[in-house]
Amino acid sequence: MTTPRLTTANGAPISNQQALTAGPRGPLLMQDVALLEQMQHFNRERIPERVVHAKGSGAYGTFTVTHDVTRYTRADFLNRVGKKTEVFLRFSTVAGERGAADAERDVRGFALKFYTQEGNWDLVGNNTPVFFVRDPYKFQNFIHTQKRHPGTNLRDMDMQWDFWSLCPEALHQVTILMSDRGIPASYRHLNGYGSHTYSMVNASGERVWVKFHFKTLQGIKNLSDDESAGLIGRDRESHQRDLHGAIARGEFPKWRACIQVMTQAQAGAFRWNPFDLTKVWPHKDFPLIDVGTLELNRNPENYFAEVEQAAFKPSALVPGIGPSPDKMLQARLMSYADTHLHRLGANHHQVPVNKPRCPVMNYIRDGALAEGSYGSSPNYWPNSHASAPKPDASFADPAWALGQTIVDRFDSTVDHDDYTQAGNLYRMFDDGHKQRVASRIAGGLGQARKEVQLRMLCHFFRADPDYGARIAKILGIDATATLNELKAHPAVSAG
Repeated sequence: MTTPRLTTANGAPISNQQALTAGPRGPLLMQDVALLEQMQHFNRERIPERVVHAKGSGAYGTFTVTHDVTRYTRADFLNRVGKKTEVFLRFSTVAGERGAADAERDVRGFALKFYTQEGNWDLVGNNTPVFFVRDPYKFQNFIHTQKRHPGTNLRDMDMQWDFWSLCPEALHQVTILMSDRGIPASYRHLNGYGSHTYSMVNASGERVWVKFHFKTLQGIKNLSDDESAGLIGRDRESHQRDLHGAIARGEFPKWRACIQVMTQAQAGAFRWNPFDLTKVWPHKDFPLIDVGTLELNRNPENYFAEVEQAAFKPSALVPGIGPSPDKMLQARLMSYADTHLHRLGANHHQVPVNKPRCPVMNYIRDGALAEGSYGSSPNYWPNSHASAPKPDASFADPAWALGQTIVDRFDSTVDHDDYTQAGNLYRMFDDGHKQRVASRIAGGLGQARKEVQLRMLCHFFRADPDYGARIAKILGIDATATLNELKAHPAVSAG
């Protein structure tokens, strides 16, 4: 077998690993580019750690549909029993930094990425069904209380309890955290929850509200305070070691995936706000409905590339699964995506662990480390190039009522007059001015494709017949024939 050859970052073979010096005792020479490259990259090999959920472990696996839920959702990866979808799951502690111990008393993050054929779906949750606050304005402030005191740089109990004492909505989550389930024995022995309320839409456009549950099939197992203290003294990476070791041995952990379902009518009549993140839906009123089985069966090959660079965001949704009026979820739709833009960069979605397994076609381009696979295709929309990606109306999300307001994508081109004021302005010009405007427009428009010229002439004629006629004449286009063609061609006459 041929021995792999050591190279520089640009692929040039390296002959040895000694620094280039002027004589055996130095000094170093600046022309030793391999040494400089190594030092420069070393200075930059750490990226900002996550502000929250900094310490984590991850693994790949599969999600298998075990029950038919197509009455609730059109999501492609849930469309038939037996269908399998690749997933990546990252567990984490919440408050501690990257060096925190795994076995501390803390909430555990449970972030799932489904690589579906209609895009990635990220479910960003915890091992608890509720959270400390219901208003996103309090979120950043709450996290500050879990971090270090700005003066002492120590974790501070007064900060935590001062905040909790002023926010009674935190009591539910505080009770869970301080209960015997506050220190999971491992990542394999905890439940996962989407926590937020989401929506599901079926093929008929009917919407329901849902909550996601992942029940561990290994059984719940927790640590006492003494057991936790002893374990941390021996092994600060206990959960990471347990998860990696179990998968390496072929002991693949599994979870039973379920949903709770609430109709809009039930939501309107429910005895408290069903979109309140600090409250659960009673299982007696909304029983668990089985969906599938989650199995973790493959360890990452490189922790940094696949776990540290994994980016989860609630805004990664797929047709058939959407948000709800949950205030915290609405804020997280922005904040999670924004933190990855800061931490990993504009093209974090192109990192292999984050990259969708289905084709990605859009007009988001360039930025640091763009892969450049779009070639010379258009980078703007709307456009009239036949090969360019276009919206598909069959994936439209149905409107839903938010109190007396309808939430929908309202067409901004309907019931708007885009021509009268432009025509009025044109009619204010004297004859010479009109001709100069027409000449300037024709000079640029004449360099466009003929179909573009015809489409644009339609708009000028609608603003004022003379406006269109002047430009058409300069372009050498028969105005009468053009008007007849425009009226007969819906794609051209579309305003």
